[in-house]
Amino acid sequence: METTLAMRRKEIVRLCTETAKRVGRGVLFGMQTSLMLQSIPVPFRCDLRDSVLHTVVRPEGKRIRGRDLQAHVWKRYERGAFVRVNQYVYALDAVHVWAQLSPHVPFEELIVLTNSVITALSGNSGDDAADVYARMTDFLELPVRFTGIRNCRLALRLCLGGIRSPMESRTYLTLMSHGLPVPQINAVVPGVMFRSNVPMTVDLAWAEQKVAVEYDGDQHRTDKMQWRRDQEKRELLRSRGWIVVIVTADDLRDADARAALAFRVARYLAKRGARFDFSVEAMSLSTLAKRNGPIW
Repeated sequence: METTLAMRRKEIVRLCTETAKRVGRGVLFGMQTSLMLQSIPVPFRCDLRDSVLHTVVRPEGKRIRGRDLQAHVWKRYERGAFVRVNQYVYALDAVHVWAQLSPHVPFEELIVLTNSVITALSGNSGDDAADVYARMTDFLELPVRFTGIRNCRLALRLCLGGIRSPMESRTYLTLMSHGLPVPQINAVVPGVMFRSNVPMTVDLAWAEQKVAVEYDGDQHRTDKMQWRRDQEKRELLRSRGWIVVIVTADDLRDADARAALAFRVARYLAKRGARFDFSVEAMSLSTLAKRNGPIW
């Protein structure tokens, strides 16, 4: 995923720079364009086009118009709320972009974006995930309201710090929507290390029951080193009594596939003593957020 994000960023920097040079001044970009400039995954579904460049101005600012450009006014802009990419290109701060996009994406994708922003900012700024979470929470308390603020508050209730990819977010949200307990994220497995003496972690875990879920993207099949590392980890975990469930994109493709995945993991947890109320029909994530409150 990191390679894909880097390639996308390189291309979008080029396009944004050409646009700014044509305009003759620095340009602030927002929405999906800002995410791409900051190597943050773009939501799968959005009612705004990824194929255009999205620019941002304050209410009193002059909109930049042109072919393949879409201009947006952002009332919540604060002084210095941007990342300087080069002398021509500026990306709106990721927390602002999260709020900007909130009315344009389905609720699940907003939760996924919440996790992606926390991961990106905690990796780049030196803050930990909890600091970024607190910053996002504080941002929602500022006096100027925006469309989507209610969903942002609910999304924060279902986010988990440390998520490494959007598909990991979709996996734990699927499981929880069917009633499974909150998993540990990127959990360190006690007493188990790679041959290199690096501590072993799993994507999602219920340590007491020794059940783990690992998401396998395309890179797990195409990268030989990654594949061997995965095999070593899973064989070692299983030899220590762990159940390791492998998830792919096919397991998340539709409601039936998601329900089947949730049932499979639920059976393993139940057999090992976990107690929870499993539901064949998935609960809506907004209902889950209202019912459970913050899970992190």
